[in-house]
Amino acid sequence: MGYVHDTAMSQYIPPTLFHYAGGTWAQAAAAVTDAICLRRTAAAATTVINIPIMLPSNSVALKGAYLKSIVIDYEIDTAAATSITAVLNKVTRGAEGADATVAVQPSTQDLVAATDAADVDDHTLTITVTTPLWIDHEDYFLLELTCVCALTTELDILGAAINFTLRV
Repeated sequence: MGYVHDTAMSQYIPPTLFHYAGGTWAQAAAAVTDAICLRRTAAAATTVINIPIMLPSNSVALKGAYLKSIVIDYEIDTAAATSITAVLNKVTRGAEGADATVAVQPSTQDLVAATDAADVDDHTLTITVTTPLWIDHEDYFLLELTCVCALTTELDILGAAINFTLRV
C-alpha cells in the first residue's frame, strides 16, 4: 500500500473563522477587489484575535499534520499600532470531567512586534514553530494575535495560511 508524505502543504484559514475580543470588528470587503477581511475600526484599545489552526490530527505517532509555521496577512492604515504580537497556544482536551490545559508552544515571529509588525503597511507575519510537531488527536492549536492599537489605527486581517507536512 502507498501513502502520502507531502512536505509542502498549506491550508488557508479565512478571517470569517477567527474569534476576536476587544474593539469594534466587522466583516468587510478588503482593499483588494474581491477579497474579504476582518476590519477593526479605529480606536485606542488592545484587541486579541484567536486563529484556529485547522489541520488533520492522528492518534498514531508520525501521522497526520506536522505543524511548521503560520503566516498572517494583515494591513495597518492611517496610524501605526503600538505592537502586534503572536503566541501559539497548544490546547490539550481534558478527560471527561476535567478541564482542557493550555500551554504556549515555543515559536518566533519574523517581524519585530513594536516596529516592523506595527507600522502602516501591508504585512505578512510569519510565526515559525521552534520545534515542529505532529498534531495528536487530543490536541488543537490556536494562534493568539494581540494588537495594541493607537487612537486612529485601522486594522484589516485578511487571513492566515498554515504550512505543514501531511503524512497519511
